[in-house]
Amino acid sequence: MSFDVLGIVAPHPPIMVREVGGADADVTSASEASLRALAGVLARFAPDTLVVVSPHAPGFWDAFTVSTAQRFHGDLGQFRAGQVAHDVAGDPELARAILAEASSAGLPAVSRREALAGRDGELDHGVLVPLHFLDPRATYPLVVVSFAGLSADDHAAFGRAIARAAAGLGRKVAFLASGDMSHRLLPEAPAGYEPRAHLFDEQVASMLARGDFGAIACIDPKLRDEAGECGWRSLLILGGFLDGRGAGSRVLSYEGPWGVGYLTAAFAPAEELTAMPTYTAPAGSKGGMPGSHESEPVRLARATIESYLRSGATPAATPLTDPALPPRAGAFVSLHTPTGLRGCIGTIGPTQATLAEEIVHNAIQAATQDPRFPPMSADELHRLEISVDVLEAPEQVFSLDDLDPKVYGVITTCGFKRGLLLPDLEGVDTCEDQVAIAMSKGGIRSDEAISLERFKVVRYV
Repeated sequence: MSFDVLGIVAPHPPIMVREVGGADADVTSASEASLRALAGVLARFAPDTLVVVSPHAPGFWDAFTVSTAQRFHGDLGQFRAGQVAHDVAGDPELARAILAEASSAGLPAVSRREALAGRDGELDHGVLVPLHFLDPRATYPLVVVSFAGLSADDHAAFGRAIARAAAGLGRKVAFLASGDMSHRLLPEAPAGYEPRAHLFDEQVASMLARGDFGAIACIDPKLRDEAGECGWRSLLILGGFLDGRGAGSRVLSYEGPWGVGYLTAAFAPAEELTAMPTYTAPAGSKGGMPGSHESEPVRLARATIESYLRSGATPAATPLTDPALPPRAGAFVSLHTPTGLRGCIGTIGPTQATLAEEIVHNAIQAATQDPRFPPMSADELHRLEISVDVLEAPEQVFSLDDLDPKVYGVITTCGFKRGLLLPDLEGVDTCEDQVAIAMSKGGIRSDEAISLERFKVVRYV
C-alpha cells in the first residue's frame, strides 16, 4: 500500500554494528531488530530522497548546515571497522531548495560546501550507523543537515522548510532523525552518572508515542543538560517536517545497556504502523522501555494517576510482589514536575487493607486533592516525577537531639493538631527548621507546647 509520509528516529552507537561491537552488539539487539524492520517500511515507502539530521555532522552553532554534495561517502574506520562503508548519491537540487526555503523563512542556514570546504560529502557515524541497517545497499539519495544552537521554534521551522522544499520539487522524502537519548543513565556510563537522567528518556518516549513534538520542545532545559542527550534538536526538526501531515506514531524499542539511551520510533500513517511489534531489550541488558526501571510502588502510583486522570476511573490495586514491602503501612505519594512540588498526600499509619490500596488512594489524592495546588490534568503526566515513601512506625522522642532531618521524619502534635514532615527534603537541613515546618503544616503556633515523634521511611523512586 502506498503512503506519503515517513519519519524515523534512530540511535547511532557504532558498537551496535557487529563489525565494531562483535558479541557486545548482542545487547542492542532490540534496536537492531527495530531498525531492520524499519528498513522494510522504508523500502515500501520508496523515497526519492532520504533527508538525515545527525548530531555529529559538521556544522555551526549559529546556523543550520545543509550539504549540497553530489555524492556522499564514509566508513567506520575510526571504530576499527573500515570495511563498513557507505557510498551514495546526493540530491544537491533538494539541498539548495532547502537552503532557499530556510532563507525565505528568515532562518540562518549555510551550505556545507561553502562553509566547510572539503567536508561536503562526508558521512559521520550518526548517519552511517542507522543507514547500515536501514539502507545497506545505498539505494536512496541523501541530503544531510546539521542542527544548530538556535531556539526550539527555529528547529521546527527548519523542518517545515525541508517539507516545503520537497513539496516544491515534487520529491517524495523520508526524514531520518539520528540521535541518542541520555548519556548518563548508569554509574558506569562513559559520560558519568546523573540519577535524574532517566526522566529525560521517559518523557521523550511518552511524547513520541503520542506524536507530541510540542511537548518535546518544552522539556526542562536543566533536565536536558543533566541527561547529556544528543538527539533533542534532531527531534525538533523532525516534528517540523511532520507538522500537519497526519502521521501516526510508534515507539518500537528502547534500551540503555551502557548507560546511553537508544530509542527507535516511526511516524507514518497508522495503518502502516499497526502491525509493527515492539522490540524488547534482551535479558540482562539493563534496557527496557523507559519507566521499566521504576520501583514497584512508583509504577503502581503512576498507573493509578494516569488511569484516573484519563478516564476518571480508580483502577484496582494491583498486589505488590516485592517481599521487602510490608503488607500494610502508611505511605506518602509525592509528585514533582520541572517547576517543583505538584502534590504530596499521605497517611501516617495504614488506613487501607493493603499497602497497594494505600498507594492507590494516596496517589489519587496527591494528584487531585492537595489543597495547595489545583487538580492535576492529563497534560501534565509526561512531566511527572513520582516518589513513594513507605513509613515505619513512629516513636516518641523528647529532644531535638534525637532528630536528624536527613534520617528521620518528624510528627508534631498539640492536642488535636498534628503536623508531619518527611525526611531528607531539599532545603531542610536543621532539626529546628524541620520541626518548625511540621508545626506550621499542622496549624500549631510557635508558642504552643508540642510532643515529638520521629519515624523512618523507605523512599521508592
